[in-house]
Amino acid sequence: MTLTPLVYWAQRHEEIYLRVELTDAQHIDVQVHEDVLHFRAQGHGAKGQNEYGFSLQFLLPVKPEVSHKSTQRQVNITVRKQQRGWWSRLTLQERRPVFLAPDFDRWLDESDAEMEIREKEEKKSRMRVARQTEEGFVSLKTGFLFVYNLVQFLGFSWIFVNMTVRLFIFGQDSLYDTFHTISDTMFFCQILACVEVLNAAFGFVRTAVIPTLIQVVGRNFILFIIFGSLEEMHNRPVVFFVFYLWSAVEIFRYPFYMLACFNTEWKTLTWLRYTVWIPLYPLGVLAEAVAVIQSIPIFDETKLFSIPLPKVIGTSVSFSCILHVYLVLMFLGLFINFRHLYKQRKRRFRTKKRKAN
Repeated sequence: MTLTPLVYWAQRHEEIYLRVELTDAQHIDVQVHEDVLHFRAQGHGAKGQNEYGFSLQFLLPVKPEVSHKSTQRQVNITVRKQQRGWWSRLTLQERRPVFLAPDFDRWLDESDAEMEIREKEEKKSRMRVARQTEEGFVSLKTGFLFVYNLVQFLGFSWIFVNMTVRLFIFGQDSLYDTFHTISDTMFFCQILACVEVLNAAFGFVRTAVIPTLIQVVGRNFILFIIFGSLEEMHNRPVVFFVFYLWSAVEIFRYPFYMLACFNTEWKTLTWLRYTVWIPLYPLGVLAEAVAVIQSIPIFDETKLFSIPLPKVIGTSVSFSCILHVYLVLMFLGLFINFRHLYKQRKRRFRTKKRKAN
């Protein structure tokens, strides 16, 4: 014998909502035929475990498509009205069936339902405006990052090509005048590189701030303090090796970032970006360390940047003491950045391998 479950209903301008009180419902069959809804299912209702069913003839035409979702406690049914509007009652018969009751959890009168529609439309409008604003910001951010990486790529490419050509033309002599021919462009590129720290700090790019800060500060310390402040260092061959190793890394890194601005990838460039640093980055740090070691006697002799102490002591702390500490920090920074770059490389190629599989 088929029993009748408790059914609760509510409406909106375009839909009818039915909630059938049936626990652990199985074999659910819901159909709409000629504006009559037929429901049948097995489950635990008001009269225990049994087969339950009912039929409802709607007041006005509805669409034949019906959707339902079963939970552990009930079956939720959604029926769409043929025409948008507000019904005075649910069924064609004026007398409400005894098993049918209003669903006060979802019940709204017509004015409240219209207000709900207006709120939804306003929310959609706000989301659309926010999406357009976000898209505009993303476009502006993408354009900014692309131009920045393009400028850096052009700058370091000019340095690398210029040094390579001069090395082939002048041979060993080109090692001694690198600072005079390249320093202006290198100063520009390394000052501009401070933007990378800000990009990481403000979330413009997804990268760690500390490794970026270590690299930018470390390079600028070598460029401005070791090379820029000591004229005696200008003609040292170590300048050539530092500048050449820096630029050799960057001519692959910046074009990779340029393509990433538009979610584009060139596999060869990706491999180079995540591979060439393995030999070049430690060599660059080694060249920087040589430059620091060569500058220590010069700072001792010139007393440049020495820290004066009170007259009672009668001496000053040479800047070379700071450089000895800096040498230790330099190799600590090498370890931190090498570990960071290795993790990046491992994560990048592991992800690509998963996609390939």
